[in-house]
Amino acid sequence: MINALRTFRVRPSLPPELAALSELSQNLRWAWDPPTRALFRWADPDLWEATGKNPVALLGRLSADRTRTLVQDGAFRTELGRVRADLEQYLTADRWAQAQGEGAPSVAYFSPEFVFSHVMQTYSGGLGVLAGDHLKASSDLGMDMVGVGLLYRHGYFRQFLDSDGWQREEYPDLNPHRLPLSRIERDGQPVTVRVLLGERGLDCQIWRAQVGRVPLLLLDTDVPTNDASDRNVTDKLYGGDNEHRLRQEIVLGIGGVRALRLAIDLGEIDVRPAVFHSNEGHAGFLQFERIREHRTDGLDFEQAIEAARASVLFTTHTPVPAGIDKFPRELMDRYFTEFAGQCGVSMDRLMAIGQVEPYESPEFNMAVMGLRLSAAANGVSQLHGRVARAMFASLWPDLVPEEVPITSVTNGVHAPTWIGPEMTAVYDRHLAPDWAHNTEAWSRVSEISDNELWRARGRARERLVGNVRRRARAQHQRRGEPSGQLAWTEEIFDPEALTIGFARRFAEYKRGTMLLSQPERLRALLTAPDRPLQLLFAGKAHPRDEGGKDLIRQLVHYSADPALRTRVVFLEDYDMDIARLMYQGVDVWLNNPRRPHEACGTSGQKAALNGALHCSTLDGWWDEMFDGSNGFAIGSPTEFDDISQQDAADAQSLFDLLERVLIPSFYDRVEGPMPRRWLAMVRRSMATLGAPVLASRMVQEYSTELYAPLAGRSRRLLDNDHEAAKELAAWRARVTAAWGSVHVSEVEAEDSVGGIGEERDVRVMVDTGELDADDLRVELLHGPVDADGALTGFAVETLATDASQPDGRVRYEGTLRADIAGEYGFAVRVLPSHRDLLSPHELGLAAWAS
Repeated sequence: MINALRTFRVRPSLPPELAALSELSQNLRWAWDPPTRALFRWADPDLWEATGKNPVALLGRLSADRTRTLVQDGAFRTELGRVRADLEQYLTADRWAQAQGEGAPSVAYFSPEFVFSHVMQTYSGGLGVLAGDHLKASSDLGMDMVGVGLLYRHGYFRQFLDSDGWQREEYPDLNPHRLPLSRIERDGQPVTVRVLLGERGLDCQIWRAQVGRVPLLLLDTDVPTNDASDRNVTDKLYGGDNEHRLRQEIVLGIGGVRALRLAIDLGEIDVRPAVFHSNEGHAGFLQFERIREHRTDGLDFEQAIEAARASVLFTTHTPVPAGIDKFPRELMDRYFTEFAGQCGVSMDRLMAIGQVEPYESPEFNMAVMGLRLSAAANGVSQLHGRVARAMFASLWPDLVPEEVPITSVTNGVHAPTWIGPEMTAVYDRHLAPDWAHNTEAWSRVSEISDNELWRARGRARERLVGNVRRRARAQHQRRGEPSGQLAWTEEIFDPEALTIGFARRFAEYKRGTMLLSQPERLRALLTAPDRPLQLLFAGKAHPRDEGGKDLIRQLVHYSADPALRTRVVFLEDYDMDIARLMYQGVDVWLNNPRRPHEACGTSGQKAALNGALHCSTLDGWWDEMFDGSNGFAIGSPTEFDDISQQDAADAQSLFDLLERVLIPSFYDRVEGPMPRRWLAMVRRSMATLGAPVLASRMVQEYSTELYAPLAGRSRRLLDNDHEAAKELAAWRARVTAAWGSVHVSEVEAEDSVGGIGEERDVRVMVDTGELDADDLRVELLHGPVDADGALTGFAVETLATDASQPDGRVRYEGTLRADIAGEYGFAVRVLPSHRDLLSPHELGLAAWAS
C-alpha cells in the first residue's frame, strides 16, 4: 500500500442546468423519497448500481459525456426541476408542528447510532433504526429538531459466513467525502471541539447531514492533531473494550453538547434546543457538560443539577440490568477527576450520581445517571414501562413500583422508509394523500378489496423470491462452491408458498432457533406437498457473542440438508436493504423473544404495514396491540421462573399455532382462488395497527406528553437568573435532610361493614417534624384488597388540611367511597409537595402510616 503524501478534495463539477442534483444528493430525504431515487437512477442506471445507490458517489463518477447527454435531455431536466421544487415545498411548508406553537418545542436528540440508508453505516440495529425513524418522522411533522451522534470510520461490521456457518466480521472503510455529509469548516479547515480524555485533549471535527428538515451533527476523532490512538475513538460502533466504550460516550455526550453549541454560534444550524432527549444511557454524559455550563453561570453544583435536569428526557431501551453500560471506579477516576474539580465536588459525589446506593457501589451505572439527571424518563412500550419501573424501583424505595416515575411511549416506524412499492401503490389509491404520517387516514383500509390486496402481496413475494435466489447463489459462490453445482438455487422458494421471515440480532433471549427445538416436526411442515412452508432467516450476532454465533451456525447447518435447502434460507450480511426486502415480501413475521426481554421490537410493525401478519410472543409492542384477530400470539403472558420450561411451552404453542391455525388459514381456498379469511385478517391488522405503529404518532406523543411539559417547566426554572432552579434545589436539599422527622401519628376511620357507594370520613394527624405543611401532601389510597392484604387497582385521593395543632402536628381530612363489593381497604402516606415538581413521586420519598 502506498500512502498519499498529501490529500485534497475534488468536488464534482456539474453544469448550472444540473446543479440541483448536488443539492438533492446532500439531503437524505432521497432515502425515503422514491421520485428522487428514480431521478438519480435515470442519471446513469449502471453507475447507480455500481455505486451502491449512493447519489453522492454517483455524481462524483458521472462522466462528462453522460453529463452533456443529461443537459440535452429536456425530459430529465423537467423532472429534475419538479423533484427540486417538491423538496423545496417539503422544507418550507407549514406542517403539524407549526400548528402547535409552543406545544412542539425545539429538541436536541442524542443517540450513538442512526439509520437512514445502507449507504451510511452509522448503525448496528434497533436503537439506530428507532433514532433514524425518529428524525425522519420529526422532519415530516416539521419539528424543530437537531440530531447528535458519532461518525464511525469503520461503521458496524459486514457479516460473512464460512463453510461451517460461523460468522466472520469485516469492517468497511467509510470515506465521509463520498457520503451525504458536509464537514463544518472555516477557511478550508475543519472546525473542532475539544474534550478531555484523561490527561490528553481530544479534538473532534463535526460533520453535518441533512435529514429532510432536520440537521444531524456527527463527531469524528480521526483528526491529525490527535494522538494516533485517540484518532480511533470513533473507529467502530460498539467496538473495543469497556474503556473504548467510555471514551466514545464522553465524545458523544460532552463533545456532542459542545459541537451543538459551536454549530449554533457559527450559524450552521438555527435550532436552539429547549429539550435534550437522550436515546439510551450511551449519551448520558451530555448532562455532565450541561451541569458544567450552569456552574460557569454561577450556580453551585446542586443548583446546576436542578437547572440542567429540567430540560432532559431519558429514554431507556434496556429490559435487563445486564444490558446497561457500567464503568468501574478506576476508569471514572481516570477520566473525570479533573471534571469533578471543575465542578467543585469530590469524585465520591460524582460517582454517587450513577450509583443505586450512593458511595457504596464500585461501578458507575449509566442508566442510573440517566434517571437521576433527567426530569422525565420513559420506556419504549407499555410492557417495557412496567418492566423498567420494577427494574429501577430501588431508586425510589418508598414508592410502590407502579408509581415509579418512568412512563412509556411505544416506538413506531417511519412508513415511507419501510413500505414497499406494491403496498404503497395500494395505499395511494385508497387512503388520504398524507397516510404515511396521518393517523386518521387508516380508517379507510376496509375499502381495499381482496383482489387488490392479494395481487400486491403476490408481487411483493415474487420480488422477494427473486432476490433471495440471487443472494443465496452469491453467498454460496463466495464460500467456494462451484457455479456448476448451484443450479438448485434457482429452485429456492416457491413464489406462491407461505413465507415466514425472522430477522434480528442473534442473542440468546431472542430464541432464533426455537423452530429447531422440534426438527422433525418442522421438517414435516417444510416438505408438505400440498401446504408447504418456507422460512427466511437473517441477522448478525455481536462480534463477542459466541453463543449468538452458534445459533446462526445451527440454522445454517439445518438449511444445508438437500431436502430442505430450497425451503430454509439464511441470508448473510443483514442490513437495511435485506430488512426492507423481507418486511415487504414475507407473509408472516416471526418474533419469539423470551418475555419480557424485548423492550419494543419494531420489525413486526414494519412487516404489518406491508400486509404481513405478525406472529409473536406477547412481548414488547405486541403485548399492547394484539387484539386476538389482527395476528397471532405465541404462548401466554405468563412468565416462568424456569427458562427451559418457558422455552418448551412457547415452542409447543408456536408449532400448534402453525399446524392448526396459521398454515391452514393461508391455504384455505374454500371461497375461491384466494384465502379470504387470511386477507380479512390482513385488513384487520392494517386497520388496527396502521395508525398506532407510525413513527409520526410516536413523535407527536413525545412532543405533547413530554417535550412540551419539560420545555415549559425548564423555562420557569431558568427565568430571572435561574431563580426558581436555585429555590427548588434548596427545597430539595432541605426536604431530603428533614424527611426522617415526618411521620403519620394518627389515623381515624370507620372500619365496620358498609354498603357499595357508602362514603366514609378519614382523619389523619401528621407530625411534620422540621418541615412545614406547605412542603407536604397527604394521600389516601383505597381499593380492593387481595388475599395477602395488598391494595389492588387503588384510587388516590389528596386529603385537605384541616387545622394545625399546638404541638406542631397538622390534621388532614377526606372521604373515600367503596364502589366494589368484597374486602376493601385503604392506606395513608405523606409525600413531598412543591409547585415546580413534575410529579410528587420525583424525590422517591414517602412516609406511610403504619
